[in-house]
Amino acid sequence: MFGSIGMPELIIILVIALIIFGPRKLPELGRSLGKSIGEFKRASNELRSTLEEEIRIEEQRERATTPPAATPPPPTPPPAPVEEPTPVSRTHGTGA
Repeated sequence: MFGSIGMPELIIILVIALIIFGPRKLPELGRSLGKSIGEFKRASNELRSTLEEEIRIEEQRERATTPPAATPPPPTPPPAPVEEPTPVSRTHGTGA
């Protein structure tokens, strides 16, 4: 949760805060810090959701203004090959 701050470091920080602020002021500071962190999270979530909504609206606008892609006409079939007549032999067997 705190990254690289371990339990011994956290205890030292709390003892120093207790010495500096005193036992009466420390709970108030904790509550204030908790509220501040909560407000920050709430504001960041609200900002993120607003940005996502704006992006979604912009994408819808782009889709509405962009004309649909023109579909190309179907390909025309290639012309049928022309068959040439087969040559017919005109030789007659006359038996000469």
